[in-house]
Amino acid sequence: MGDDQLQQAVLDELGDDRVQELADDLGTDAEGAKRVVAATVEALPEELTAGPGGGPAAGVLGRISGPVARAVAKRTGLPVGTVSRGLELLLPVVLGVIAKRRRRG
Repeated sequence: MGDDQLQQAVLDELGDDRVQELADDLGTDAEGAKRVVAATVEALPEELTAGPGGGPAAGVLGRISGPVARAVAKRTGLPVGTVSRGLELLLPVVLGVIAKRRRRG
């Protein structure tokens, strides 16, 4: 699945209210939150977003949250700590969207 498709699916899953919640957590506006979504999708390991097989393993969040937070912070200019807080909301949604798409085949 392309990054653009995944990004849009995550934004659709979040909806406007949760995008605003993410923006508030990040100390930015809705457009800034959408940029963080885009940067997060781009920072995910390819084997997670495009790899075949079952859904994300239980420990995936712990393994990827640090590297993804650093990559997103670098791309957006936001502090790593701020991005990490935002990822607490965002990563489960991203992984849920990936899992749904894998189940659909």
